[in-house]
Amino acid sequence: MSAKTAAVTGATGFLGTHLCDHLRAAGWDVRGLSRSGSDRGVAGVDWYVGDLFERGTLEALVDGSDAVFHLAGASLWSADPETVRRVNREGTANLLDACAATDAGRVVFTSTSGTRRPNGSDPVADEDDVAEPIGAYQASKAQAERLVDRYAEDSGDAVTAHPTSIFGPGDRNFTAQLLAMGLERTMPAYLPGGLSIVGVDDVVAGLVAAAERGESGEHYILGGENLTYDRAVSRIAAHLEGSPARIPVPATTIRAAGPVAELVDAATGRRVFPFDRRMARLATQRLFYTSRKAHEELGYTYRPLEAHLPETMAWYREEIQ
Repeated sequence: MSAKTAAVTGATGFLGTHLCDHLRAAGWDVRGLSRSGSDRGVAGVDWYVGDLFERGTLEALVDGSDAVFHLAGASLWSADPETVRRVNREGTANLLDACAATDAGRVVFTSTSGTRRPNGSDPVADEDDVAEPIGAYQASKAQAERLVDRYAEDSGDAVTAHPTSIFGPGDRNFTAQLLAMGLERTMPAYLPGGLSIVGVDDVVAGLVAAAERGESGEHYILGGENLTYDRAVSRIAAHLEGSPARIPVPATTIRAAGPVAELVDAATGRRVFPFDRRMARLATQRLFYTSRKAHEELGYTYRPLEAHLPETMAWYREEIQ
């Protein structure tokens, strides 16, 4: 029996490298899309150098694949709002066009849990709790989701995954900040609100399950434990004998930063901070999710935060501390 073939966009990113490693270990042949200047450190991947705006490269990447994992995208931490919209929406449209024009397998689109939000009557959101997008990133992902839904309706085969806050080795943003709040004496304060923390390996397994067992046109939240920042930081400190942050940053302080960021942007004529007042307000809320649908339809499971700490801490000590 011949090996299955996966095409992966965003293959050199945090989630993409973990996915490629998992697929290779499971016996898949893996093709990865990489920009010319990216670090292509994952062994055993057949690299296609280009981006989401090179039609020929995209068609070669996906043609004959069994699954297309679309992870590539841009965030406000690394790009201006217009670039974020262009990459996330138009880039997804280009990939879907390439899939439609070739013999491509199922598309597994990785969106964000941010397009779903607790609706007020229930503190935990599911796939049906579609939220009004806040900021260019969420808006562009919501637009891309609609393109994927339409592709599935028009005879394509596609599912959408919504990972929550991903924790694991290789992530210098969320993961490194959360560990610092649980370990470093120089990081005395923790954030208000809460979030769903999920290990990167669990998300990767969920993406593969969506490719193999998901229903075309459906959406699946791939989440983990719902924790306040205070609780997450305390558990990290207890498990690793660290020095947890003990001072809560007042929610009013974070909310006040939004208008300030908007004024700086207006004065400079460019985007200096990757947030505005609505995004600052969102950051103080408890953004909790359920993965019941993914569990029931995909067999998706997640492990507690502590299960991901040994490998993540080994990376943190080598790369960050």
